[in-house]
Amino acid sequence: MGQSLTHLLVHAIFSTKDRRPYLRSDEIRNEIYSYMAGTLKNLDCHPIKIGGVEDHVHVFSSLSKNIAFSDLIGRLKGASSKRLKEKGLSNFSWQNGYGAFSVSESNLDSVTAYILNQTEHHKKFSYQEEIREIMKRHRVAFDERYIWD
Repeated sequence: MGQSLTHLLVHAIFSTKDRRPYLRSDEIRNEIYSYMAGTLKNLDCHPIKIGGVEDHVHVFSSLSKNIAFSDLIGRLKGASSKRLKEKGLSNFSWQNGYGAFSVSESNLDSVTAYILNQTEHHKKFSYQEEIREIMKRHRVAFDERYIWD
């Protein structure tokens, strides 16, 4: 094939440092989600759905063939952290790590709906319970001592 063609969909999840509820208001969340969407577009990654609650965010997007995923997350977290600090959250930071999971085209609608339903979901399940379940579903081995920073 003379051309490099890709269609990679990724669902990433990361929390605020120590899961502090910095993203309490809808106004802050909507602004930072829009800012993240713009950052993704600038990196040639198509944002599909960004959402979450006060202490974590879900980012569902395509992954451009021109950037490594770890670089994408680093730039996304760095730019959004800087923006939140400019908006007055001077002590804001994201956790060091992240979870990332591949999504097939056939699951696009279900992952989008899952992200849209975060407020209701977290009335029943904690962030930790959510992460444990997603890791289990995707068969990701992890050590609890190192994922809750």
